[in-house]
Amino acid sequence: MMLAMEATALAVFMERDFPEVAADFVVERADEQGLCLRLKVASRHLRPGGTVSGPSIFALADVAFYLTILSRIGPVALAVTTNCAVDFLRKPKAGCDLLAEARLLKLGRRLAVGDVLVFSEGSSDPVARAGLTYSIPPDR
Repeated sequence: MMLAMEATALAVFMERDFPEVAADFVVERADEQGLCLRLKVASRHLRPGGTVSGPSIFALADVAFYLTILSRIGPVALAVTTNCAVDFLRKPKAGCDLLAEARLLKLGRRLAVGDVLVFSEGSSDPVARAGLTYSIPPDR
């Protein structure tokens, strides 16, 4: 399936529609295989002990899959998460950004299903795995 939005267009969409969080993320890659999204880890993303918080990892996975869907269907702001299950596998490396590798498993007319692997930058072992389902509005 051809891309409806490339990395630059996705970044512009985030800045326009989600300015409160857009600066936290960088679209590293958007192609037919999926999307790679960087979380620029800052002190606000950390929990006591200095590790990246679970809610920050969830947000990264959720935004990565959302942008993966938009890369295929275009700027549909009202596509929403209907299910997300996250497995936290290991502690992220301290002082490193996180990278989410998202892929679309099924894109239907009303639902999209996919998965996301989250890595500490420079590591090949995932720190989390998420399975997500999104609802796509009928009048896109």
